[in-house]
Order: sequence, then C-alpha cells, then structure tokens
Amino acid sequence: MSGLSRRRFLGLAGGAGLVVAAGAVGPRLLGRAAATGELLTSEVPLPPPFQVPLPIPAVLPPLSRDADADRYEIVQRVATAEILPGLRTPIWGYQGTFPGPTIESRSGRTTVVRHRNELPVPTVVHLHGGRTPPDSDGYATDLVLPASGWRAAHQGMLDPDAKITQGLRDYAYPLRQRASGLWYHDHRMDFTGPAVHRGLAGFHFVRDAEEDALPLPRGERELPLMIADRAFAADGSMRYPSLDSTLSTVPGVEEPYAAGVFGDVILVNGAPWPVAEVSATRYRLRLLNASNARRYDLALDPPPPDGPAFTQIGSDQGLLDAPRGHDHLPIAPAERYDVVVDFGRYPVGTEITLVNRAGTGSTAYVLRFRVTRRGTEDSHVPDRLSTIEPLDRTRAGVIREFSFRGAPSGGRHGWLIGGQPYSPSRIDARPRLGDVEIWRFVADVHHPIHLHLVQFRVLSRGGREPGPFDGGLKDTVDLRPGEAVEVIARFDGYRGRYMFHCHNAEHEDMGMMANFETV
Repeated sequence: MSGLSRRRFLGLAGGAGLVVAAGAVGPRLLGRAAATGELLTSEVPLPPPFQVPLPIPAVLPPLSRDADADRYEIVQRVATAEILPGLRTPIWGYQGTFPGPTIESRSGRTTVVRHRNELPVPTVVHLHGGRTPPDSDGYATDLVLPASGWRAAHQGMLDPDAKITQGLRDYAYPLRQRASGLWYHDHRMDFTGPAVHRGLAGFHFVRDAEEDALPLPRGERELPLMIADRAFAADGSMRYPSLDSTLSTVPGVEEPYAAGVFGDVILVNGAPWPVAEVSATRYRLRLLNASNARRYDLALDPPPPDGPAFTQIGSDQGLLDAPRGHDHLPIAPAERYDVVVDFGRYPVGTEITLVNRAGTGSTAYVLRFRVTRRGTEDSHVPDRLSTIEPLDRTRAGVIREFSFRGAPSGGRHGWLIGGQPYSPSRIDARPRLGDVEIWRFVADVHHPIHLHLVQFRVLSRGGREPGPFDGGLKDTVDLRPGEAVEVIARFDGYRGRYMFHCHNAEHEDMGMMANFETV
C-alpha cells in the first residue's frame, strides 16, 4: 500500500482499529449472505402503520438567480423532529429537517449551494449522481469543519490533497447532464453511515426540456419517496451502534453490525409507514433507497387487475429509452427508480399497500396509497422516452477488475476493494479523459457499487445479459453474493480525483472505498 495506511491513520487519530473488534467479518457474517446486515430493534412500542400522512419535503427557494447560476444556502444543524407520534427525536438535518429540502435545478445551468456547518463534527456533502468537478464532488476528506471550531484530529490532516474549509463551503454543480433524480448526503470518511442515519440526506432533481416535453404526471402527481429504515431508543432517539457516539475520532460499529445496520421502522420522507391519498389517475413515483444497508423488493398489494404494477420510465441517471413494465422492484441502497403507477385501475375507495417482499414483520410494508377520488387523466407514458448513447465492448480500450470482499486487514477484519482498505493517497485507476472503459466487479456478499462522476450501463450480470432491472444509465449497481457484474462508462467531464465504493454505509466506513483519477 502506498502512502499512509488506514490503520496508521486510525492510530494517529485515536481510533480503535480498522473496523471494530477483531473477528467482525468472519464466517458468521459472510455465511448470512442473504441479509448482509443485522437487525437493530426499537426500544419503544412501534406505532400502528398507515396513520401518518405522507410528508413531501419542501422545495428550497434560491437566495438569488443571475446570468451565471442559481444560488442556495443550507445550514446543517442539530434539531428535533416528531418522527414517531408523540416522541421527539434528535436529528442532524439540512435546514434542520429530515429529509433535507429538495433542490430543483435545470440541466446545463449551474447550481451553487453554500453549506454552513453548525454541527459538532466535520461534514462533507456529496451530490450523488452529479457530474461534478472534483473540488465540489464531496471527496471524503474535503471537510467542512464546524463553524464553532474543531480541535480533534481529522482525516483531512493526513491527506495532503484534502480541501478543508472552516464553517462554510460553496459547492458548485454545473449540471451538464440530463434530467435525473439525484440526492445529496454526508460523505465524511469513516462516518458516512452514522451521519446519514441521523438525517443528512435530501433530494436534488435536475430537469430538462426533453423531460418537460413528455406527457408524464407532474405537480402533485409526482411524488418523491425517500425510503429509509431506523430503530428508536427508549428516549425517542434513533439507535445506531457506533463505537463513538460523538462521531469524533473512533469509526466503526459494534461487532454484530459490521455487515450493515438494519432498523425495524420503515420511514418514507421521514414518516413511519405513511399513507398517501391519491386520485384515480397516474402518478409518477421517484423512489430512492436511502437506507444504510437494507435492500427492498417493492410490490403493490393488491396488484392491479391487469398489466404490470409499475411502468419504469427512468433509472439512477434519468429516462430510459423506452418504458419497461415490472411487477416488483428490487432496490439496493442508493439506487433510484422513476416509475409510473396508474391508480385509475383501482376503484375509488381502494387501499393499496407498497409492500417489501424482502422484509418480515414491521419491515414487510412501506407505504399505503388510498384512492379517495376520481380525477381527470391528463398524462400518459409514450412508447419512446429518450435516446441513450450506445456503448458496447468494441468501444472500450481498457478492462479493469475489482473485488469487493470482507477480509482481515492490519490484524483486524475489514471490507476491502482489491484486497486493500481505503487510503486517500492511493489511486487505483487512471482512466484517460474521454476514454471508454469496462469495469468488472466481483462480490462475496451483497455490495451496491457506486461510481462518482460517471454514468454507466450494465454490460453483463453473472456472465449473462443484464437483468430486467439493469436498464438505462446508472451510477449504482447492486451485486449479489458471489456475483460478477460488468459495467461500461465513458470517463468524461472533468479531470481530477474521484471515488468509487460500496454504498452499504457500514462497508464504506470500514474500508470499502477506492480512488480513480481522470487524467
């Protein structure tokens, strides 16, 4: 390993080791491949489902608009929220809310977001799915230190290329990309999992003329749905098994949760198992799995009387070329689906539950739709949606392979890429700007793999054609246990240092990240 090792960093920073107690990622965890996580249960009685109205995150108005950019400001601060009825829950929130406010941008028009950090620890903001210059991408050591000051050792001190600011940082997003559903979240090295778990996540939608011209559901019939699981302590706080509850120096989680943290409460837009009243018309659902580790397999109960339940019109990175019908939707952490559901196929008065076929007990259901009224249908899904640049094997000049596995590292167990834990000083790939490459990922257990900067297409899964849910342009691809997946991407846009990593937040925090540099 070149440069400062992760183990050496943790020793300097006062950490307790690479992951957690020795043996955290041993045969017990790897043998439970179907779950890739451990359930953390709530210490309070859970409320009955489908009692709370579905909240819709507020759209953040810009502070100013000029010829060059739309400018926003977000304060990251400690707040409290009533998530479970009757209980007050401390959160870390963008603008003090969970989820944070939604930002709406136009393709090709720069959005500048000034973040002010009033939290007690450093933060990093990553626009997930953004085609962003490296100094605004949210690299894990590019810290925004607390406005109140910070005296503890931090990761950026040991990364000579880190860009560190005190209190404030302007993130500039040129958004030279097609319409898509992005999200922003904390990305601080070693502490992404607990910071996002406390509430640091929000939607960012990019719009363009191509999407505007389509007769899709819009306005109140377009619903952003951020799905996340949590568990709650007796005092109403969100339970998370951090080794260091202050998130100051010691990264990692308690040994039983090293494979990932599951909660027993399913939240949608920060509300437990909410209910949404809809008209008997088509709705556009912008689905995001913002859970740390939990996968979902979403379906409608009852299913519609004819045809598929979901018409998929988009993936992580915007519109498909043509719609696809699905009866269910498997979705891994950080993945997104853009789908249309026609509630006009149900009689008024019907209640339809969005269920999780991968869950049991309280995690087997997500959200309820209640068809309360008739409506005038003014939308439809056309047979053609967009044009996507074809990329095939003949276009690729380089093929790279990366393994994602749990293994001992530095005398402890960790989650590794290519047999190595993350180091800011090591570059694992140097694609040339504009080149097309194939990257092959191999997994031991479930790993959702996210590449910064680029959009990619899935070329193969398990040595065969891509699966039915691999369509369109993506930035996150889910690997099943023992599986190999190939993706193809054009590395264009900007020169600089970027990251790729597992988006199981516990894996990411415990070493499963790596760097590439476009040159």
